[in-house]
Amino acid sequence: MKEIKTNTTPSEKKYEFVFGKINYILMIAGLVILFIGYILMCGGGSDDPNVFNPAMFDAQRLYVAPILILLGFVVEIVAIMFKAPKKESENNKD
Repeated sequence: MKEIKTNTTPSEKKYEFVFGKINYILMIAGLVILFIGYILMCGGGSDDPNVFNPAMFDAQRLYVAPILILLGFVVEIVAIMFKAPKKESENNKD
């Protein structure tokens, strides 16, 4: 949180979050995408080490899951870097 300078007494300090509402929504969306990607990557192993299970090499685990994980990281980076434009009322206060 950062402190907003106003013409109030020191006991009436106003605090504002570092990120806006859109940033937090994007962060949660990125985490959900990452979670789905990791869930899709799970499994495919064999209980018996002498038996080969071809499910380990299907398209879900080789292509879909890694693409979702990369997409989740991109969304997280965008969520951190995104800065919403200020409203007109906020611009006039400065």
